[in-house]
Amino acid sequence: MILARNLTALAVLAAALLSSSGASAQISDDVVKIGVLTDMAGPASAPTGQGSVTAARMAVDDFGGKVLGKPITVISGDHQDKADIGSAIARRWYDTEQVDLIVDVPVSAVGLAVQSVANEKHRLFITHSTGSADFHGKFCSPYALQWVFDTHALAVGTAQEVVKRGGDTWFFITDDYAFGHSLERDATAVITRNGGKVIGSVRSPFATPDLSSFLLQAQASKAKIIGIAGGPPNNTNEIKTGHEFGVFKGGQQMAGLLVLITDVHALGLPVAQGLLLTTSFYWDMDDKTREWSKRYFAKMNRMPTMWQAGVYSSVMNYLNAIKASGTDEPLKVTAKMREKPIEDFFSRNGKLREDGLMVHDLMLVQVKTPEESKYPWDYYKVLAHIPGDQAFGPPDPVCPLVKK
Repeated sequence: MILARNLTALAVLAAALLSSSGASAQISDDVVKIGVLTDMAGPASAPTGQGSVTAARMAVDDFGGKVLGKPITVISGDHQDKADIGSAIARRWYDTEQVDLIVDVPVSAVGLAVQSVANEKHRLFITHSTGSADFHGKFCSPYALQWVFDTHALAVGTAQEVVKRGGDTWFFITDDYAFGHSLERDATAVITRNGGKVIGSVRSPFATPDLSSFLLQAQASKAKIIGIAGGPPNNTNEIKTGHEFGVFKGGQQMAGLLVLITDVHALGLPVAQGLLLTTSFYWDMDDKTREWSKRYFAKMNRMPTMWQAGVYSSVMNYLNAIKASGTDEPLKVTAKMREKPIEDFFSRNGKLREDGLMVHDLMLVQVKTPEESKYPWDYYKVLAHIPGDQAFGPPDPVCPLVKK
């Protein structure tokens, strides 16, 4: 009888422990679903697109495919660079497809639209390929994180260094949308603070096929530096057109405030050589970056951009935070992500701030000449490492999440 009572007590205790474990490990809908919302066929598809989907799936596979005993799935969607399509997909994913996290989302107008939906639905969104500082400034949200870069960091890394080297007069060719405006604004502040002067600017429509008139205005300005304040495809077309128009031979220099390794690859070193740019990631920086990038290359047949590497990093950190917190409840997960430094092949000295910005070290690099490049994708010389706090600066006080 005593033995029977003891066995019963043990059974009750075991059941209670199992029940407690089940209660503490809570996964909504019994699955963790990650949606990669990207540009699959448009101008941003090379630096994001299928490469971002592949990076997310690599993270899930490396994690083991399950978290807290529940499966992890990755789906993808194409927002076609349109804010209304992006927000509609995000709403459907959050409402009916039980997506827990949306990642990537190139083009700032689309990203800001998706951020608004995430905030409304109380679901997570991590942006990698949109750099407007407004994400963690006036539009900051507890449900949105910015992982790879922002316009302030690019401006500090590139504009400040160019001014130091004597490039003290600038003319901007700016993409006419939120990201381009933000990039020009932040770069202008850095230039003037360091003793330089912006003597003019012109705004080009996104993905415009003919940029000749904008380049002619920039040449006529006689500015020492023609600042390219935008991303693909305008940035590569402007650099290529500038090369054709003899900008460099005429004594002017072009500074790409956002240039990705896929842009350099598309341009070729004879055209891109000498460009200064700032990046969060370079595949050939050290053993850790090379090891991951070579695995990525085996799947995609090209090296990753900082955006694609950032997708892997954020997904892996997100899954580890779910495991550590015992739930996929968004605010508990982001709180857990803030507890420890973010150190991996992508991030050096990283930390997730209260305003949703992941601050980490960046690099100033220069594109090699054809003679300096020794093997495929050997494109950059690392000139300097820029501490994250210096590059990104302090939190914007207009963000209501920032402690006053």
